[in-house]
This record gives sequence, C-alpha cells and structure tokens, in this order.
Amino acid sequence: MIVAGGATLAVCAVGLALLRLTVAAPQHCPEITPELLETSAAASAEWIEIAQFPDGRYVYEYNADTDSFPDDYNVVRHAGVTMSLYQAAALGDLARIPAADLGTAWMQANLIEHDDWVALRNPNTGRVKLGASSLMLAGLTQRRLATGDPHYDDLMKQLARFLVVMQLPDGAMLNFWDPGLQAPDPSVRSRYATGEALWALAQMHRHFPGEGWDEPSWRIADYLALHRDEVEELDFPPWPDQWAAYSLSEMADWPLKEHHIEYARALAERFGFLIRVESQRTGGFINEPFHGRLTRAAGLGTWVEGLTSMWRLARTDERLADLEPELAERAICGAGILASRQVTFRESAAWPNPDLAAGAWFRDGITRMDDQQHALSGLALTEAILARQEDTP
Repeated sequence: MIVAGGATLAVCAVGLALLRLTVAAPQHCPEITPELLETSAAASAEWIEIAQFPDGRYVYEYNADTDSFPDDYNVVRHAGVTMSLYQAAALGDLARIPAADLGTAWMQANLIEHDDWVALRNPNTGRVKLGASSLMLAGLTQRRLATGDPHYDDLMKQLARFLVVMQLPDGAMLNFWDPGLQAPDPSVRSRYATGEALWALAQMHRHFPGEGWDEPSWRIADYLALHRDEVEELDFPPWPDQWAAYSLSEMADWPLKEHHIEYARALAERFGFLIRVESQRTGGFINEPFHGRLTRAAGLGTWVEGLTSMWRLARTDERLADLEPELAERAICGAGILASRQVTFRESAAWPNPDLAAGAWFRDGITRMDDQQHALSGLALTEAILARQEDTP
C-alpha cells in the first residue's frame, strides 16, 4: 500500500508539473515603458518605409538566411501595411504620411471602375478581393482622421459603394468580384474581409454621417455577433477577429445593442486567453513541446490590436467597464512581448542586411511586411493605455 501510494503521489506530482508547464504556467510579461513602446513602434514604421520601392510597393517577404526576397506580392497586405502607416499618423506620427501616400498611389493605379464604384485589383492576376478595397478605404479614413484633408473623399465613397455591392442580405460579405461575370462570386465568404469591410464602413459613418453608411454596418455587425461562426463553421468561436474589435470600438457611441456587447465580451476573453498562452512561450527545445512555437508578429500583433480596441470600448460602454483593467494588462503584456522579440538597430548590425533586419520580427529567418504592419498597429495603440496609466496617480 505504501509503495502504491508513493507511486500514486509520484504520478500526481508529475501530472501537476505537466499542468504547470502547460495550461497553468505563470504569465511572463516583459517590462515595457512608454519610451520603449514608442521606439519599437517607430522602428517598425521605419522598416516599412525602408522596404518601400519607388513605385509604392513594399518588400513582401525577406529571408535573412538567404539574404533574398521573392517576387510574390499580396495586394490585400499592401493595403493593410499602408493603412497601418496612416493609422500611426492618426495617432500622432504624421511623418508616416508620405510613405503611405506613395502606397496609395500604387493602389490608385490598380483600380477597376464599374457603375458608380471602384475596387482594388491584383495587377498580376486580375483578381478583385474585398479585403484589398476594404483596407484601402480604412487607410484613407485614417488619413482623413489624421489630416482633415478631403482630397480623397470621392475615392472613399466610390470604394465604400463597392463594399456595399459585396454584401449579402444576411449581412455577410462576399470575398471576390468576378470580372468575367461582372458580379460578385456568390460562393466564397471571407472570415477576414467581413470585419475589414465593417471597420471601413463604420469609419465612413464617422466622416460622413447622414449618408447611410451605418445601415450596412449594422447588418455586418449583427452577422458577426450572431451568425458568422456557425454559418462559416469556424472552430472554437468566437473567431479572434481584430477587425470586428476595431469596428465595435468605432461603433461604441451609436450605441451597440446587447448582442454586440455579448460578442465583444467573448472577443475580449479570447484575445486575453491568446496573450496568456503566448506569454508562456519562450522558444527552444524544452519550451516548445509544451507550449508550441512562438507566434509570428502578424498574429500576435492582431491580438494586441483586438485588446486595445476592446479596452477603448470598455472605457466607453459601462456594460464592459469591469473588463477594462484586465484588457489593459493583457494589451500591455502583448506589446511587451512584441517589443522584446523585435530586432533592434544594434542587433541588426550582425545580420546580412541590417536595413531589412532592424525593426522587424523574424520566424525561421523570415519576416513579412504584415509582421511589421500588425506589430506597428498594436504597439502604437497600446501607447494610449500606457499613457493613461502614467497619468493616473
């Protein structure tokens, strides 16, 4: 009996140790200061600018192991990277506007026109994806927020009309316009572009209230909150959609309905959980079998974006006020993790191409432009949370 009991205790001890190594491991959050956060965000933006070609495109992917980058390009991510520069400008860093304007010029050169709308197409394939036009529009709304400049107002409305054309009666958004059929492809929805379209349209309502952009926005918001995960058969709902989080924050004072608040709470919990899991990942042959590989910055950055959006919503809507402290904590933790994994200017000197290493995030020797996009957005948005904490006695 004593031997059996000892064996049982030993098994329990091993089980508890494994539990601590996995689910119950403590959260590890690198320290982050406002100065470090600002430096990290600026370095990310500078990478994007350095990696921009004269025609407005950006280096899509850089392989440090081979000191090379492929010819592949992604138009949706081009629009997203440009948006992140405009977003940084809207948050106070106006120096990012020239590079973003150059990125916009490239998009303007690749628009298609149909009826009363325009859309961004891939010049290599001719494909017209909703996400590209949605993020182009979102970027221009951020530019207008930063500058008050109405220069792109007509273009913004043309892009917004395309988004409305792509909407289904249930509020969902179709992913492709078929140039051959001269109609949306009815067979493909997008888990990403639906939220992107909502954020763009909700911001249109901010800039042009009374023009009706709130109506399609409400339909998308209802679809995301009530039906999307089930209709699109997404595992482990809610889908951690940072674009939906941006949108709910933008719509905070419309105000949101109760089912939107329930959805926001679920999103906040999902983003918080993902950051906690990531905080336990340190890489290496001991840590990875228990906690998995380090998430690339393009993923981690989206979770920080989502948390900062939910934090802003919690500060506006008292129904979520109880989440504000935890949302702030998790967003700051995520930003700290991002900053700790970024290649610094000093470290970049040892890389084959220091210009394409400094300010970037790598996994398996590779960085992609959306790593810098989402990290920049997450870091810049977290600055407001840290600043508020600094001002609180």
